[in-house]
Amino acid sequence: MSLLGTESAFEVLGRARALESKGRKIIHLEIGEPDFDTPAHIVDAAADALRAGCTHYVAAPGLPEVREAIGQFFGRTGRGSYPADRVVVTPGAKPVMFFTIMALCGEGDEVLYPNPGFPMYESITAFAGARPVAVPLREENEFRMDPDEVAALVTERTKLLVLNSPHNPCGSALTHQDLEALAELALRHNLYVLSDEVYWAMNYGGEHVSIASLDGMGDRTILLDGCSKTFAMTGWRLGFAALPASLVEPITRLIINAVSCTSAFSQRAILAALTGPWEPVQAMIEEFHKRRGVIVEGLNRIPGITCLEPGGAFYVFPNIKQLGSSSSNVAAFLLNQAGVACLSGTAFGAGGEGYLRLSYANSVEALREALDAIETALPNLTS
Repeated sequence: MSLLGTESAFEVLGRARALESKGRKIIHLEIGEPDFDTPAHIVDAAADALRAGCTHYVAAPGLPEVREAIGQFFGRTGRGSYPADRVVVTPGAKPVMFFTIMALCGEGDEVLYPNPGFPMYESITAFAGARPVAVPLREENEFRMDPDEVAALVTERTKLLVLNSPHNPCGSALTHQDLEALAELALRHNLYVLSDEVYWAMNYGGEHVSIASLDGMGDRTILLDGCSKTFAMTGWRLGFAALPASLVEPITRLIINAVSCTSAFSQRAILAALTGPWEPVQAMIEEFHKRRGVIVEGLNRIPGITCLEPGGAFYVFPNIKQLGSSSSNVAAFLLNQAGVACLSGTAFGAGGEGYLRLSYANSVEALREALDAIETALPNLTS
């Protein structure tokens, strides 16, 4: 159990709620979830399914019609079409990460993962007994994974490469050229790729590109997505993935052992989300785009802070090295003194030192208030 990590966002949220219970006003920029309600047609579909009796066990990998719709959805979004029997549905996206690493990797294997990056990649790898190998994401490369650095880290023991684009926490997005180079590496070294694309729809620099769509990669890519971010459904816990054919049976077996299946009625919500109107999603993305401009401009006007414009997701990852204090100290200071909850960059690995992660999944008014509070408080920061 000591090898299994956690997510700092929920710890910071707890501290923020404790301050609020004492009457403090806190602006929440720590949690990675859209501040929008789930679109009504999706909620209605789940409610209708409950009333229709969708309250029993279903097949472990998911309802056939839902798996078929997911395979078609991947095709419509430029990530390659998949037959239903290559798709699985899980309660949230994290089980796919867990089951993929458990199915593929054991003692002696190595997993390449982005650092800074979602902390579960490293945590689950270590728990499985494999060796996590960090691929540094550097600000001078716009926090994109450098294929040359990846190549230098590949050994005969490397089994899996984890990609996340658009990226949490940095908001970076891999280019077509990046992915072609990484695909060539995967093919040459016989690597599997876990491509975490839960933020695929929030790509502000152009069309999303998936490594799964490149020649030869469909049979070695675990293409991970879900409903949480795109459809504002974090609390529904709905994930799905397209798998190489050889992984369908072992991952289905892990689903059976861990959770039996994903709830029947909520899978009807997936169907409604993937086949229903896109306007609510587009409206949310347009609002995030506007907020991105507000927070990037505001952070760059604060002395001691610089911030790249992220290419996707709804996070910024500002550089605070000029402040002369550790990331964890600055994050704690901003919570306690400015009333702004955010995360230390080190919550996402050692490569996050000198940075903060702020979510702009909050209103423009709240973002402006937070920026003013940060600017006012920082002159009182001590190392």
